[in-house]
Amino acid sequence: MSKVRTRYAPSPTGFMHVGNLRTALYEYLIAKSQGGDFVLRIEDTDQERYVEGAVDVIYRTLKTAGLKHDEGPDIGGDYGPYVQSERKDMYRPFAEKLIESGHAYRCFCTKERLDALKQTEEYANGGYDRHCRDLSKEEIDKLLAEGTPYVIRQKMPLDGTTTFTDAVFGEITAPNEELQDQILIKTDGYPTYNFANVIDDHLMGITHVVRGNEYLSSTPKYNLLYEAFGWEIPTYVHLPLIMGQNEDGTVSKLSKRHGSTGFDDLVKDGFLPEAIINYIALLGWCPDDNTEVFTLKELEQKFSIDRISKSPSVFDYAKLEWFNGEYIKNMTVEQFEQTAHEYIEQGLGGKKLDTVKIAGILQQRTTKLTQIPENIDFFAELPEYDAELYINKKSKTNAENAPVMLKAAYDELSALASWDHDSIHACLIGLAEKLGVKNGTVMWPVRIAAAGKKVTPGGAIEILDILGRDEALARMEKGLAKLNG
Repeated sequence: MSKVRTRYAPSPTGFMHVGNLRTALYEYLIAKSQGGDFVLRIEDTDQERYVEGAVDVIYRTLKTAGLKHDEGPDIGGDYGPYVQSERKDMYRPFAEKLIESGHAYRCFCTKERLDALKQTEEYANGGYDRHCRDLSKEEIDKLLAEGTPYVIRQKMPLDGTTTFTDAVFGEITAPNEELQDQILIKTDGYPTYNFANVIDDHLMGITHVVRGNEYLSSTPKYNLLYEAFGWEIPTYVHLPLIMGQNEDGTVSKLSKRHGSTGFDDLVKDGFLPEAIINYIALLGWCPDDNTEVFTLKELEQKFSIDRISKSPSVFDYAKLEWFNGEYIKNMTVEQFEQTAHEYIEQGLGGKKLDTVKIAGILQQRTTKLTQIPENIDFFAELPEYDAELYINKKSKTNAENAPVMLKAAYDELSALASWDHDSIHACLIGLAEKLGVKNGTVMWPVRIAAAGKKVTPGGAIEILDILGRDEALARMEKGLAKLNG
């Protein structure tokens, strides 16, 4: 068997959609699971859709996602160039060869004629009437001599069927009469996507072609090209659609109305690249056991084409958030602090506090990094809050005992020789024991005074420790004034 070679061939037309990213991931995993090569090729032949900076987005996304390519425009390889526009002169000779063999023809139809064709009932949805398919040699020579612009079209068989086998969907047969005479070379000399990727895949030795199942209907056209050249047909792997959940419970193709659909946008939403990759891997593929959390290295070892599903997958943002939380929990506190540092700093608003300690109280309670600033903003500034917050049934605090508990805690804490977690812990636990009340009856009013919020990451002890003696006691004084006012 030849070495497995897959290629990711995006067009530089904007952001990286999760569907494109999943295709790249599966191509990467198919190659790596079989000791093969993963190739990056930039398909920029559609100059009208080219977006400035989009190539950089492709490089950055693959790097951030950990999908390292073995060959590509930036690192070279034995099959370059890896940018289609730099391969422009390679394609026409292949198209000319198809004309010679009777598998293609020159089409001289003007834009005006083609536009008029679209106005007819038969061709309202596109297509071509094969007007130039059977021009005589004399007519063709005359038009060429006059310099009439033309495209080169593939000459499809008018009857019979074309059958191909897909690794996911099995054997598929299409009637040839339904196949349009597609354009191979445009008037500007550039190849169309459908032609260029067949030529490039063959010349680059690609063994497995992976793409979305929306390309299933185009595959017979590709097969006819391979057969016309007498080339070996690659293994086709068509992937199921990724759907989004609509408000009414129905599903439709994933789009921005469902939420973020681009890799960069998901990262901006507070999701970790590793969690995104792990989750996307499971959108259309399942392992042979119940494992859900995988590192990329583990996916490389576990992945197999035969576990790819035919059924569409629904992108579940809540499930992605669960994955994200699991990845966060599995970090060391130091790793989490580094990952979350900018969000912690944002929440602190310039205030200098121990960010590792803050990371420590956040880690088990964070499922998205973007939650962090709002969850810790009380450290930057004590919010305005109502004295009602001191009343808590579970902690057995009420309007009468809250000021008593807070004053007792303030007095005990003020007398501490050292201000650290263990000292504060011993002080407040000891106070509850001395007063004969539940720990929560002491802790609740202290935490409300220190944070001014009902829900906080970390309890009273952690918050007091992070705030430091002066700030913590000053906030407790304000709390007492509020309760006694």
